[in-house]
Formats: sequence, C-alpha cells, structure tokens
Amino acid sequence: MAEQGRWHDMNGNSQLPFICHENQLILIKQNLTWREALRYCKDNHVDLVSVHSEEIQLWVKEVAQNASTEHVWLGLRHTCTLSFWFWMSGVSICYENWAPGNGTGGEDCSPVERTGAVQARGGQQWVSLPEDHKLNFICLTYEG
Repeated sequence: MAEQGRWHDMNGNSQLPFICHENQLILIKQNLTWREALRYCKDNHVDLVSVHSEEIQLWVKEVAQNASTEHVWLGLRHTCTLSFWFWMSGVSICYENWAPGNGTGGEDCSPVERTGAVQARGGQQWVSLPEDHKLNFICLTYEG
C-alpha cells in the first residue's frame, strides 16, 4: 500500500509485510431459509461461509457436526439461467465436495432456486437443496 493509503502494483520479488485476518466460523443454530441465513450473516458477521479449499472444508466439518439440523447452509447458490454454481463471496468454485447426484448443473429450478448445504454428519459432503428449507447455517466472521 502506498503512503497515500491506496493500493498499487509492485514487482513480484518485493519482500513486504502482509495483511492477515484469522478466519473464524460460527454455527448459528437458528432454522432459517437460505436467503434469511445470508441476510443474518451479512448483518451480524461477514457472510455465509464459502468453501474454497480442503482446509476450509475441514473447519466446516468440525463446526457442522454440532448442528441441530441434518444439513447446514453454505454460501453456495445455483443460477438456473446460466446453469452453474457460485459462491456468494465471489470466490470461484475450484474445490468441490459434492455428494453423489448433487451439483451436476442440471438442477430442478422449479418452483424455487437451488442452494448449497453441507451434511451435518456422515460424509459431510455438499448437497443441493431448495432455498426455502429451514436449516442451521455457518457464518464467516473475523476475530477483531
């Protein structure tokens, strides 16, 4: 960051300090629809969790096993118009952990949109569910 408080590009060989936030996940044991859970996380924390690595998946597994519902909402959504899944955080889906028969892209889009959840127990893989189901959810928060 420049002295004026603005970001700028630098040579990739430069040795500089870095900014790091310790990611924290919090299980919310309220049964909300996916949209309600997203709003809750944005209003009270940062966002619904995005799982973009195996390391984050392991953290999600640890948190999800304490849920009071069979599945737990993630920040994962399907667009029927374009027929693909995406994280609400804007992170690309590179890492995947779908349960068999889920996340194929050919989702049933009627009458409601499909959203992603993780199994609270068992294989703790991702599943596609209608957004109007009421589940526990995991928010991403930052320890300040």
